[in-house]
Amino acid sequence: MATTEPAARFAALDPLLPPPAPAAAGERVSAVTAAGVRVSGVVQRYRHGPGDPPLLWSAAQVWQLFPDADTPGTEGFDLLLGELRALVDGEPPGADSACVVNWPSRDAEAIRAFLDHGLAPMSALAVRTTPPPSPAEPARDGVTVRLAGPADFDEVLTLCAATFDYTGLVAHRRREQTAELLAPALRRALDEPVTWLAEAGGEAVALAQCAWVDSAPDTDAAELLPPGLWAYVNNVVTAPRYRGSGVGRALMAHVHRELLRPGVVGAYLYYNPMNPLSSVFWHRQGYRPLWTSWEAHPASSLR
Repeated sequence: MATTEPAARFAALDPLLPPPAPAAAGERVSAVTAAGVRVSGVVQRYRHGPGDPPLLWSAAQVWQLFPDADTPGTEGFDLLLGELRALVDGEPPGADSACVVNWPSRDAEAIRAFLDHGLAPMSALAVRTTPPPSPAEPARDGVTVRLAGPADFDEVLTLCAATFDYTGLVAHRRREQTAELLAPALRRALDEPVTWLAEAGGEAVALAQCAWVDSAPDTDAAELLPPGLWAYVNNVVTAPRYRGSGVGRALMAHVHRELLRPGVVGAYLYYNPMNPLSSVFWHRQGYRPLWTSWEAHPASSLR
């Protein structure tokens, strides 16, 4: 169980953080600071095969560090990252590899250590708990928004796959099998009324694939979000020639009105902080980072 002290520390960092999760399973690493304080964490290893969906956002070979919630200051994280470096050096990583640490976004002392060790902010879980959704926003002339269904699978898959042409330049590499990795989850999503399409002239020009997620105790979501029902914005895509036209804003104004029903705590999503399109767009939509995933690609670049 998490102790009171780590829980209080998380609450001081960000009032929206849930209490720290119980220690993860894996290989424990530890070190001692100059002041004699012991710091520790757990390292887990992952290997994804060619058909595994996590390859859409992950390296094939991953070392993930889970620092203990009470890890103190820059020095503590510096020491833990040094221990992670030692593990990686003993298991030579390939080109498709990464070292990963997911940590509260507002911990500036930890950020200093992450940067010093060559990690970059590759993904952020952002939340929106602002008041009621904005009124309808006019889109480009002739654009309409509707729910998508199974009959829209081909258009939806084309839109979703195309976005990796861009994100592959600033985030994780684009996989040759991107469409094949996307297809199963998209088919399942289209069986539920939680995906919206923006159309112009009968052509799909933007997409918002969403869900509702309950962060009840003992669920995976409870480790990242306050308790309650959350709207999850899983994937949002705008066709390249429609970017900057207002289509994305109008689509999300519609989606937020549909998702943020009475009883829903707020909305959350993942975006790439270094993506010059999504980072600006989502901040303007009222989202702000809660957790950030810091990564070194390949793992051998960890200092």
